[in-house]
Amino acid sequence: MNLQRPNANDATQTSNRSRSVVPGSGLCSRCEDGCRGNCEVFKSSFRGREVLYPGPFGTITAGADKDYPVDYSHLNIMGYALGAKGLPEGQVGNPDNTLFPMVNTETEYGVTNKVKMRVPIFTGALGSTDIARINWEHFAAGAAISGVSIVCGENVCGIDPQAEFKNGKVVESPEMRRRVETYKRWHEGYGDLIVQLNVEDTRFGVAEYVIEKLGVETIELKWGQGAKCIGGEIKVNSLERALELQKRGYLVTPDPSLEANQIAFRDGALKQFERHSRLGFVDYEGFMKEVERLRNLGAKRITLKTGAYPMRELALAIKWASDAKLDLLTIDGAPGGTGMSPWRMMVEWGVPTFYLQCMTYELAEKLREKGAFVPDLAMAGGFSTEDHVFKVLAMGAPHFKAVCMGRALMIPGMVGKNIAQWLQKGPEHLPKVVSQYGTTIEEIFVNYEELVIKYGKDTVKDMPLGAVAFYTFADKIKVGLQQLMAGSRNYSISTIGRSDLMALTEEAAKISGIPYVMDAYREEAMQIIEGDFSCLEETPQVAKI
Repeated sequence: MNLQRPNANDATQTSNRSRSVVPGSGLCSRCEDGCRGNCEVFKSSFRGREVLYPGPFGTITAGADKDYPVDYSHLNIMGYALGAKGLPEGQVGNPDNTLFPMVNTETEYGVTNKVKMRVPIFTGALGSTDIARINWEHFAAGAAISGVSIVCGENVCGIDPQAEFKNGKVVESPEMRRRVETYKRWHEGYGDLIVQLNVEDTRFGVAEYVIEKLGVETIELKWGQGAKCIGGEIKVNSLERALELQKRGYLVTPDPSLEANQIAFRDGALKQFERHSRLGFVDYEGFMKEVERLRNLGAKRITLKTGAYPMRELALAIKWASDAKLDLLTIDGAPGGTGMSPWRMMVEWGVPTFYLQCMTYELAEKLREKGAFVPDLAMAGGFSTEDHVFKVLAMGAPHFKAVCMGRALMIPGMVGKNIAQWLQKGPEHLPKVVSQYGTTIEEIFVNYEELVIKYGKDTVKDMPLGAVAFYTFADKIKVGLQQLMAGSRNYSISTIGRSDLMALTEEAAKISGIPYVMDAYREEAMQIIEGDFSCLEETPQVAKI
């Protein structure tokens, strides 16, 4: 099984010269003296640590391409010829009132101050990377008009060049203010803006600033992510900026204060510096105190984001989230990736999403059996389609409420922004894949007139076009999910369950506990063959036979 070949990948802009490659090392089977490149070993020989990261930084998102032995494609969704679950009270299932557009895709999460979302998806953490900063207005406005939550990621205040600090605490951050106000401008009551804290953010007093001065209601504590097991990273293009961030307390590498590195930068050999965050450490008492501190500051909701750690750390996250009665626990599986992460770490580190969700379900069920509080859960880690959403909610029912999408919800924002820029230059600059549908915004975006009817033409003209694209993509997810739910006879998110899935391989069945395709509904089938239809009596909204 070819899971992932090392030493050459488009993410690191490298490739093998030879058609024959050693599977284990990724080296060409015939490595020739005089080769003109460009495998990773070749490129690393003169660019060194640069080759650790996908590039170019600031204009791409990267996701690892390792093909795991079992993933969500090893599950299929059940479709039924009878039954209807989740219909409005008093409504009887029949062909006229079970049309797929009638499916309700709304979900909610939280303990006391619940957040409702129109579609059970929300963004990954969009923090201090250039890709998040440059496209924020498109992401934030898009999430707001789509009625879903957006997560403002780590280090936003810490790297804001215009941020003001007093005694080491942030007192003003124009960039963070811009991010919060952009979302609030378009927010309609569905979804929420979540601000994430890492070690650096806590030291800088980011929670105090965003709650007291910006009116943020939800804080997310961060333990990790699916892309990497170290802290957040960005690249810095100037020596002055690198020294500034080092002065603020960040780890900056190579050390910009060293003369050799300053000379290398001026010579042009060293083109960028890296800013890294510290590793966090967790302990029960400290965690509970931090949750209490944030609540005392005025946070209405507190969530936790954890990464692709082994089952031990996963159990800590679930148990502590239970004890603290957190509003949401998001679990991010490998291979994640939205911004900047070491490429081989993205590929080879962490528990893959499918396995991690299966572990999570097992642990959540243990808590439930004990009568303990089970926090609302969300899964992240490489999702992009409506069938992914259905499978996550079904396999994790009833504990999972939503799916966190990283790159899949960033792409529409960038697409819409770029279409606007191409149109500004002239319709002839549109790619053929776009211009085949038209050369005006009204022709290109299938949901544009829907937004005009809702908001008015002048308002929509003022809307970032990436937000229109975000809304259009979210609508596709919604309609596709409605179709899958109607086919599986689920007319409400809350009725989706594990029995709505089958495992296509015995290994997937073993890992997940989802019945193997040849065993699913076998007992009921045998009863029916014997003329016993009693098994149908438990099926909701079934016409009598």
